[in-house]
Order: sequence, then structure tokens, then C-alpha cells
Amino acid sequence: MLTRLIALDPHATAPMYRQLYDALRLAILAGQLPSGARLPSTRALAHELAISRNTVLDAYAQLLAEGYVEGQVGSGTYVARALPEELLQARPGRTLASRPAARSPQRTLSRRGERLAATPVAPAHPDLVSSRAATQAAISFRPGQPAFDAFPYDTWRRIIDRHWRQPPRTLLSYGDPAGYLPLRQAIAGCLQAARAVRCDPQQVLIVSGSQQALDLVARLLLDEGDTVWAEDPGYIGARGALIGAGARVVPVPVDDEGLDIHAGAARAPSARLVYVTPSHQYPLGVTMSLARRLALLEWAERAGAWVLEDDYDSEYRYAGRPLASLQGLDRAERVIYSGTFSKVMFPALRLGYLVVPPDLVDAFANARALVDRHTPTVEQAAMADFISAGHFARHIRRMRALYAERQAILLGVAGHVLGGALGLAPAEAGMHLVGWLPDRHDDLAVSKRAAALGLEVPALSRYVAEAPCRSGLLLGYTALDAAQIAEGVRRLALALQQ
Repeated sequence: MLTRLIALDPHATAPMYRQLYDALRLAILAGQLPSGARLPSTRALAHELAISRNTVLDAYAQLLAEGYVEGQVGSGTYVARALPEELLQARPGRTLASRPAARSPQRTLSRRGERLAATPVAPAHPDLVSSRAATQAAISFRPGQPAFDAFPYDTWRRIIDRHWRQPPRTLLSYGDPAGYLPLRQAIAGCLQAARAVRCDPQQVLIVSGSQQALDLVARLLLDEGDTVWAEDPGYIGARGALIGAGARVVPVPVDDEGLDIHAGAARAPSARLVYVTPSHQYPLGVTMSLARRLALLEWAERAGAWVLEDDYDSEYRYAGRPLASLQGLDRAERVIYSGTFSKVMFPALRLGYLVVPPDLVDAFANARALVDRHTPTVEQAAMADFISAGHFARHIRRMRALYAERQAILLGVAGHVLGGALGLAPAEAGMHLVGWLPDRHDDLAVSKRAAALGLEVPALSRYVAEAPCRSGLLLGYTALDAAQIAEGVRRLALALQQ
């Protein structure tokens, strides 16, 4: 009898109808109630189990809704012929491997798809592998990682909790593609005060990090085959976004004054866009001189070209006042300014921003809506509160002091342990240093040997497109405490000795 398969416990936490549903479902899946078997009427089963008929009705209704049983008018309830699990899983003997080979049409990507699939978004770093020399946890000198151990988690959690406790409908519904207005207002205020950016809140658009900013600029301002200047060495993610958009990327060398404007004009006089990191060039760390900035703006106005200014870590300057932005010097409105919270807050937040000329705001907002509608609104609201309450400014001040201290620790330990094997000099800004290797050293080989010792230290040559560049290593120090820096330098010394 069916009742032998059903054990109900009136004292269990699960309601009775759920217990009955679970018992019947398991019996069906186990084959104890085969396909097509007729179930007792609800009245009869309720009598046999000494429970309410409503309990049986609820259990049957759940089984019917999920496809385990079928109801036939005037006939009763039967076990379904095709169970949900069977529809979701391959039947035995019908795996892909057992099927006869069949010809299928060739699958191809679009030209844009092929470019996107083949374009790297970051330099390829050697995989960290275990070895006898690397018995401790892996250590990473990867640039751009903030000090996760010093982030004000309690403050951020309180702000997030407050917004989630009773969120207004405006934060749960579709938001403005241009971004949450209080956050745009807060960003505009910060940029005007700290970076001399000339903008009002309507010109600020919130994006999901600087990579989406690059993608939007490429989509809106470049046609297939357009020429773009890009710093060499330079940020791989920018180069990838531009190539993925179909642009012809022309590498332009960088020297002690930043991007070489004369070289760019000679190589591509009709370029449509210039990608540049003037405040703290990535990865070399140099600052574009005022003469070069003015020359770039003059050339862009004359050529009718756009300039994308990536100000990725300008908050971290350890000597003197923050430098004015390139956008603040622009009088022809040819500069589009990009910034991110990944370096100041944490990368997983995925919050960045663009400042665009007034006549481009609507176009960028519409494109933003088509790409992914908008960035999560609750996080935007929390970030707006974090800024307006003064937490952001205090956090930056603390991190400047901490990062200056960690840079000094790295320089001191490296000078003591490495001696002349790696040329390191203090930097007035940024989150990493470039360590220069003697000419006879191959930075890729050193990076690979370091990985075998459990140390990630990127090779400078990974960021080079074509220009010959002196061998070097990138040492991001901001995410490491004193002990980790010392251990990382010790492992690097072993890699350099090999």
C-alpha cells in the first residue's frame, strides 16, 4: 500500500503537506510509484493517513505544479510520464560521446567577436607554482591593489546596512543610466576641488569601472579602422578595448616628460583619439610635463581628435599638492576624463566615472543604457554617503600616509637585500615602483623564476607593444604589510641570483 512509503511526523518543523509532498516525490523518483501509476484520491489518502484532506490537496497541488503528476478530468491523478529530472538530465546511453558523429554548420564569430576573443585584457603573468623554497603563502607585487587590511569595513558596512534596511523604491527600480545623481554631485565636487576638473554634475556619468569607460568611449567615438595613439609601454586593458572596437592602435613612445607628442604626430597625424595617463603614466610612473600637456591639447584641437585622460590613481601623491588634470587645461572640450574607485576603495566595487563634454552627455547616457542599463544603485547611494559624510577624504589621507610608509619599507628592504641587483628610486605618486634590471637580465625570465618561488612580480616588457624598453619589474607595494614586503624581496633576491 502507498501508506507504507509515507512517514509523517506531526512534531517535525516541516509542515505536514511538505512532508507528504517529499515522500511522494521520493517514491516517484525511486520508481516505487512508476510512470502512469494512479494515486489515491485526496479523500481516500487523507483517511488512510488520518490527516486533513487540505493537507493532501496542498501536496498534490505542489506535485502537479512541478510536473511530477498529471491530473485527468474525471479520472484522477497519475504519475507523470516524463519527470522534470528526466527532462533536465541526459538519459543513460544517450550521452554526446555515444551519439553518431554528425556534420554541423561551422560556428564562427563576428569580426568584432574574433578580435574581442583574441585580445588580452591584462599582461600574462607566470603562474605561481609551489616549490621547496616557497613554503609560505604566495605574495603578489601586482600593481594597483589597495590595502585591503586597512579598509574601513565597519563604516562601509553601516552605510550599506542603512540603505538595505528600508530601501526606497527608487533604489530598487531601474535607475538613471547616467548614474545616481547624489553620487554624480559628490564626484563633481571632489574633482573640482582636488583635480581642477571643470564640470558640473550633469557631465559626470557613472560606469562599472574604468574598463567600461574605455569600452563606451571606443563604441561612441571610433569607427572601424580609426587610428588611436596609445602610450608605449602602456595599459594593456586600454589597448585591448581599442583593438576590440576595431581601431588601429599606434604605439607612441613615452619618455621622462610623458607621451612624445611629436612622435605621435609623425606616426599618425590623422589620429581620431589619444589615450593617455598624464598624472601618473602607467606603468612607468612619469608625469607629463606642462609643455607636453599644452602641446597635446593644441594638436588635438587642430586635428579634431579626442583625448581620453585616464586618471586611475591620482589620489595618491606623497609630495606637494595634487596635480591639475589635463581636462582642466582644455578649452576646446576635446578631453574626456576617466576615473575609478577601484584603487581607492576596492576593485570588486566596480564603480568608475566619466566626465564628458556637455554635448556628449545624452549620447553617452543612451549608450550606457544599451550596454547594461546602469551600475547597481544601492552601491552608488552608499558611495555617495561615504563621500558626503567625509569618510572618503579621511580614508584617502590615511592611505596616503600608509602607502608612503610601505614604499619607504620596500626601498629600505630592497636596498639592504638586493644591493645593486635592482635599480629602485622613490616615487612621489602612485601605488607601485619600477625596478630596473641590469641590461643582461631578461625581465620575463626573472618574473618566471620568481613565480616558481611563490612571488608574483610582473615584467615591464609585458606592457610594451613595439618600442624597445629597458628590462624592469613592477613592484606594487600598497597591498602588502612590512613582513610581506620583506618576504617578497627575499624571494625576489633568490630569483635574481639564479
